[in-house]
Amino acid sequence: MTDFYQDTIVAPATIPGTGAISIVRISGPESFRAVDAVVQLKRGTVSESDAYTIHFGEVFTDGNRLLDEVLVSVFRAPHSYTGENSVEISCHASSYIVSELIRLLLSAGCRLAEPGEFTKRAFLNGKMDLAQAEAVADVISSNTSASHRVAMTQMKGGYSKELSSLREELLEMASLLELELDFSEEDVEFADRSRLVALVDKTAAHVSRLAASFQAGNMIKNGIPVAIVGAANAGKSTLLNTLVGEDRAIVSDIAGTTRDTIEECVNLDGVLFRFIDTAGIRETSEDVEKMGIERTFRKISEASIVLAVLDGSTDSSSILNDLTLLLHRIDSSSQQVILLLNKVDVLSQNDINKIVSNINNIVTSLDLKANIILLSAKQKIGIEALKKQMSQRQKDLVSDGDATLVTNLRHYEALKNAASALADVHTSLLASTPTDLVAEDLRRAIASINLILGSDLGLSPETLLHNIFQKHCIGK
Repeated sequence: MTDFYQDTIVAPATIPGTGAISIVRISGPESFRAVDAVVQLKRGTVSESDAYTIHFGEVFTDGNRLLDEVLVSVFRAPHSYTGENSVEISCHASSYIVSELIRLLLSAGCRLAEPGEFTKRAFLNGKMDLAQAEAVADVISSNTSASHRVAMTQMKGGYSKELSSLREELLEMASLLELELDFSEEDVEFADRSRLVALVDKTAAHVSRLAASFQAGNMIKNGIPVAIVGAANAGKSTLLNTLVGEDRAIVSDIAGTTRDTIEECVNLDGVLFRFIDTAGIRETSEDVEKMGIERTFRKISEASIVLAVLDGSTDSSSILNDLTLLLHRIDSSSQQVILLLNKVDVLSQNDINKIVSNINNIVTSLDLKANIILLSAKQKIGIEALKKQMSQRQKDLVSDGDATLVTNLRHYEALKNAASALADVHTSLLASTPTDLVAEDLRRAIASINLILGSDLGLSPETLLHNIFQKHCIGK
């Protein structure tokens, strides 16, 4: 695929006006000639320059007026990001300078790059596989240490290496079956069926583990969903504002102020938590509020962690009724619950002890595991204890840093398809199904892994590539 592109592209690699310096990137067979037409180096030309060198130059407008003084970095094929001759021009971060520089390069024969086209060329020129190319966008968009760590592992090839190893195991099995098909008239069996079953089961377990990691990977990438739920006026919005550090949600003494869900993300210990403030749960005859409460119940089911806010200023029976209603809406097998007794600043220690004892009795009767944190969202009492508890809970939800995590929905779907195909292979082998049918199921599994890596894409690969790389930013 090294000759896929014959033209030269240009795009800003940084956002103009956001810093002191902007970078304009050029890639393609005519990169050096185009830059020489626009930039006058202090000594020599870009075309004559060695790779991995930086040169001082000047750019003049059409009227021979100095536009800017620039630094030009030279990269020669195949040792560049795209695998092509490439140049990066560092100029001052003026929107005018950047736009004029790009206009001059377009006049010199360049074409404005499409979103993600630089990375697309890197893939097509064999500089990275498709999984690594997709990880580039994740590295750019990573906003926590955890999401950055996962994205960097994928971009540097750790995830691809694991997939390639799986693919090799599948190809070995397929080759043995194909060999049998070549000698079908001889009634020769090259693959021991019991050994193949063992290999299939081992590979299927690996594929299934990768697919199962998508839940944790998605939480690291997009944030662990945390639902803040409770009765109306329990202090949920105040808690959200305290956690976020700003007035994100409207707070008032009027019950039912929050009619819809409000989401905000907070970085705690390098992990993103996506907090969802929900409408208060209570009996109401108002249609709009009813709709908000129904959305609350849906958000509870989607959350990995549920913060159940109990209003300590109400009577004990109301607190226990609210708690019972909430706990019956929570799936204890897949969700973690943290109970927050709010407004403790207006309670005596004796009242607190009684309420906590009653709460523990209900939790025990339902056979649940739930910590109780004494809280005053308004006075910021117990907030640090809550953050510490949430940081601990995320370790139970997310695998350790050494495990490979799938963060891409397309990869997850492909892995599920591979696991399904391998399950069919297992069944066929045990049922002594004809070799050609077994081989077909195995080919399906290989095709699914190929789809992730970008190898042997089959029909219409350009459609797939276009959909993937258009998610990248311009200049990358």
